[in-house]
Amino acid sequence: MNLSDPFHGIRVLRDVMVPMRDGVCLATDIYLPTGADGPVPALLERTPYGKRETNHADRSAADPEPRSKPLMAAAFARAGYAYVLQDCRGRYGSGGIFAKYVNEGEDGVDTIAWLRAQSWCDGSVGTLGLSYGAHVQAALAAYAPVGLRAMFLDSGGFSSAYHSGIRQGGAFELKQLTWAVKHARLSPETAADPARKAALHAEDIRDWVRVNPWTKGHSPVAAAPEYEDYVLEQWANETFSDFWRRPGLYAAGHYGGFADAPMVHLSSWYDPYALTATENYVALAALKRGPVKLVLGPWTHGQRSVTHAGDVDFGPAATLDGNIAPNHVALRRAWFDRHLRGLDTPDYLASPVKLFVMGGGSGRRNPEGRLDHGGRWRDETSWPLPDATPVEFHLQPDGGLDTRAPKVTAEAAWRHDPSDPVPTIGGAIASGAPLMEAGAYDQRETPQVFGAKVPGRALADRADVLTFQTEPLAEAVEVTGPISARLWVSSSALDTDVTIKLVDVYPPSPDYPEGYAMNLTHGVLRLRFRESFDQPVLMVPGEIYDVAIEGFPTSNLFAAGHRIRLDIAGSNFPHFDVNPNTGAPAGEASEPIVAENRVHLGPATPSYILLPVVPRRPA
Repeated sequence: MNLSDPFHGIRVLRDVMVPMRDGVCLATDIYLPTGADGPVPALLERTPYGKRETNHADRSAADPEPRSKPLMAAAFARAGYAYVLQDCRGRYGSGGIFAKYVNEGEDGVDTIAWLRAQSWCDGSVGTLGLSYGAHVQAALAAYAPVGLRAMFLDSGGFSSAYHSGIRQGGAFELKQLTWAVKHARLSPETAADPARKAALHAEDIRDWVRVNPWTKGHSPVAAAPEYEDYVLEQWANETFSDFWRRPGLYAAGHYGGFADAPMVHLSSWYDPYALTATENYVALAALKRGPVKLVLGPWTHGQRSVTHAGDVDFGPAATLDGNIAPNHVALRRAWFDRHLRGLDTPDYLASPVKLFVMGGGSGRRNPEGRLDHGGRWRDETSWPLPDATPVEFHLQPDGGLDTRAPKVTAEAAWRHDPSDPVPTIGGAIASGAPLMEAGAYDQRETPQVFGAKVPGRALADRADVLTFQTEPLAEAVEVTGPISARLWVSSSALDTDVTIKLVDVYPPSPDYPEGYAMNLTHGVLRLRFRESFDQPVLMVPGEIYDVAIEGFPTSNLFAAGHRIRLDIAGSNFPHFDVNPNTGAPAGEASEPIVAENRVHLGPATPSYILLPVVPRRPA
């Protein structure tokens, strides 16, 4: 018996070609326990990233070296599961043409039906996976396939890809472009075609990201038409049409028929699917027997085993490892052991909601050079928190932010020049390399920031950024929950964007002589969608409009002496495409113009950010 062999006691079936309803076959590797006494439950992970590749998140705090998917599969197979890894349609070993997101529901349903027909499967199937591996789970769950008994959705599973993930507030998320460029190069067609490979590698996304829009044959993925086609389709479909209401993109439209299975929705504050996780949890916990669980950490996308996000550290309590469960593998195994096999395993998620409240650290620079922001885990009974009170923080004429509405009428102006957009510095981002990084950062331009022109300049000092902030807080204030803003705005243009950003402002200190402006969450609205995402309506220049901007959720303890700040601008690039201010539909080229924008303040135009303030609780 060779205990050093990670595949000891496991039978591996490689590249089993599983047929789909349209005749396309998907390459599937199956890891089976050889000592099982009869059929066993199957765990299905579907991926576009290669069923034998290594994911950056498959690691632990104790062993930071990521483990390959076969090694992860072997660990579950040794625990008594049939672990099934499948390449998505058109990726790696699978047949068919890849079209991002749109075939995953039917392909997942067909795969589960095939698994249940195998002699080694006991008829019970659990699904798991990160990011795209979570999107495919939500897509198939919308069809409630027979045999789906438990799910673990890690950082994904679109509640509505139109509202967060592909588009947000009507704007297009440019991570879709960086993803397309990277993965067109990794596609099976590219590997088989030297000319296509050379053409794709000759292009640099940095040269193309300012091109708005890409067009057929005029993009960095022109040599990979299947990738170019879906990008152009997503970008041009700017209204909330039937295109976006399909199960793979819009779980919210299919919650009623969604699978009623125990499920975990795990995400993090600096992840692009934090909003998706909370929306899925709120709806499905109310509709299903479940149980349905929600976990929200302080991490970036999938980085649950590190203590930092960007340039900010949250302390040793921040990791999933050792704080929620021994590690991610143990957490998922306990979940499936309990719900697929009926075993009495540790209940690491006994409470419906487990979230990490950021803040409470020393504020010093730690040995790794990051801001020590701190934080702690807390169990909750529901989301949003029952004791959170929505508080209006009103924009003041002097740049203040106060719970009292201003008594005089005023306005604050900024201009949005599409040729000089406000650069993205951190945030809830994934797949943004090499253009942008996720996480929390001092909101200050550095040479590493794409689009930064004045290294060292604070974004608050830009003429195209408005800032409104409280006086230094007399006592700590916790903000936990959904974030939104109501603003009264006008513009010289027919259309423009309004972006918001919630910031925790540290006072100056020996380690940070100019203070530290830590980004928490963001929002954006393309103003032609101010009335509806179904039917855009251009603005009348100079007319004042009452608009609502939805932000991402967060949880942060603003320490005494800190300030709560709201930043307003007309762009957040390259997180989102830049509005040319012309009113031209997405996908149609137009000559950009400068927009002169105003936010209006006063008794008749009460502009404010709505923050869920949580009362201090006993320690």
